[in-house]
Amino acid sequence: MKLKLIIGTRSSSLALWQAEYIKGLIQTKHPHLDIELKHIKTKGDEIPDVSLDKFDDKGIFTKEIENELLSGTIDIAIHSLKDLQTDLPIGLKLGAVPERHRVEDVLIAREKGIEIDDLKLNAVIATGSVRRKAQLLYRRPGLNIVDLRGNVNTRIDKFLKSDWDGMVLAAAGVERLGLEKYISSYIPTDIILPAVGQGALGIEIREDDVNTEEIIKEINHTPTLIAVTAERAFLKALGGGCKTPIAALGIVNGTEIILEGIVASIDGKYILRKIITGNIDDAVSISERLVNELVEIGANQFITFNQ
Repeated sequence: MKLKLIIGTRSSSLALWQAEYIKGLIQTKHPHLDIELKHIKTKGDEIPDVSLDKFDDKGIFTKEIENELLSGTIDIAIHSLKDLQTDLPIGLKLGAVPERHRVEDVLIAREKGIEIDDLKLNAVIATGSVRRKAQLLYRRPGLNIVDLRGNVNTRIDKFLKSDWDGMVLAAAGVERLGLEKYISSYIPTDIILPAVGQGALGIEIREDDVNTEEIIKEINHTPTLIAVTAERAFLKALGGGCKTPIAALGIVNGTEIILEGIVASIDGKYILRKIITGNIDDAVSISERLVNELVEIGANQFITFNQ
């Protein structure tokens, strides 16, 4: 058994929280294991003001970390699972997924209690996500959506100094950093379905690292892993590198999984939405069936792939 484990992580406040959280979970099971964090800067960190849909690289928040994992300078990589591409580099795999945090997005506005439907007709809302933009515009066509990048603290700071009416972030990131005081309301998933893997953390390892796999498997949460496996298979079947507004949410209930998926036009005028149910042992095939049902009603017309 290993005596030391090196975790690779980005250096943002949220990434470090996530890495420390995983470190704590592992040390609960292996108290004598020496665990070290290694901070790694990614391409996404170096270009913080460019809209995410402008990037052709699928791994803008993961590639540099994965390179160090492959080279052996770190033992595990911690990612927000929604940032982890569906096709992992040869030699790497998703080793474990701890229990998921809440999946919703939140509205941060000027007053507590304000919800999406309370916003004025031409309200200015900031988000860096085409998924959020499309669903916001579908619900409220008159909204003025402005692009926003940066880590959670930076985004909130920009909002407070702006004349925007609101901004939308993932509840998980806001809550993990203890910034709940800024939340005006939680957005129901029937208004904004979350990103694939949202709220979950992924622990990436080398495929041949049996010792590390034995260590982290003890903090894996099987229902979460099944749910995100279905969501990621759904995204992959649609084209994991596309720039289309795509969302999915898997919910495991006993031996059953309920998978809901969305494909939308970027302008939010059209949203195709389907729900499918099946056995947890068929998570991948269920996702493929969901994709087929969406394609049958026209999903392909909205899919724009990276060049």
